[in-house]
Amino acid sequence: MNYRELIITKKEAGRRLDVLLTKRFSRFSRSQISKEIEQGRIFSTSRPIKSSSCVMLGECIRMIVPELVPSTPPPPLPEVVFEDDLILLVNKPAGMLVHPTGDFFVWALIGLFKSAYPDHRVDLVHRLDRETSGALLLTKNIEANSFLKKEIIKHRVQKIYLAIVVGCPDWDEIDVKDPIDVIPNSSLRLRRGVIDGGSFCHTKFVVEKRINNKYSLIRCHLYTGRTHQIRVHLEYVGYPILGDKIYGHSNDFYIEYLQKGLSPNMVMEWILHRQALHAYEIFFPHPNGGHKRIKIPLPPELQDVVDGKDPIWDFNHCPLESE
Repeated sequence: MNYRELIITKKEAGRRLDVLLTKRFSRFSRSQISKEIEQGRIFSTSRPIKSSSCVMLGECIRMIVPELVPSTPPPPLPEVVFEDDLILLVNKPAGMLVHPTGDFFVWALIGLFKSAYPDHRVDLVHRLDRETSGALLLTKNIEANSFLKKEIIKHRVQKIYLAIVVGCPDWDEIDVKDPIDVIPNSSLRLRRGVIDGGSFCHTKFVVEKRINNKYSLIRCHLYTGRTHQIRVHLEYVGYPILGDKIYGHSNDFYIEYLQKGLSPNMVMEWILHRQALHAYEIFFPHPNGGHKRIKIPLPPELQDVVDGKDPIWDFNHCPLESE
């Protein structure tokens, strides 16, 4: 795969192509983008298009600009747990983006599956954070995708996560219904918190196991789907997720990590190379009728902690800056 694709969303539809791409890839000027379009290195797969053309919902914009395409071989295709003519249920590995972000190309799950299934329109039904592993739904055509997204809005898709948290709660079960929003004036813009007037959120937590008086395995029932919801609510009740680089720690640590890379102090602070959050179970109506319930066991690095072993930092996953 020596190209990059951008599928136009409802929010992007109707905008000029050159303006949209300049905002999306900020290191390119509008004139640079226009030149790439004129020379045929940025184009629509469905129609002739110019810099001034307004993009349409669902349109595929393909880019073969050297700075935006892969320079390394693709990683292995993630495990497909369930597949039929309409659905793919994938076991997403921790550390893999589901969708590319930023100016520079990185391998992302959706691109890998689009390449692996060239005869199908493969799309994400929902997303998982980069460091979260587990059940991720994709579809093979636009009708199935639309159906499942509507079922999510109607709360007919159920998702259960497993999290390993730092500490042992004195409760066995708790319902958290506190609102979440971006924290005003935070030095870390992507951080959310429980904020008066924020979006309503509802998460139910059940303690599955207390581990060596240090950690606990928590079953998380997600009734709303806000950004970072489980992570924010667990931090709010005093039990942040093991390995979470943002929640449960000072903003300064993560900002320094972004600017300078990993340090030995960060390894000691975060303990595990990934956040210990796993999408364990998903229940969904099938577009052809009936329902599916699929479970994906914890990956070895998390199951080992549940079994009582000390967390181990995988330096192949997240190396020190000097390595």
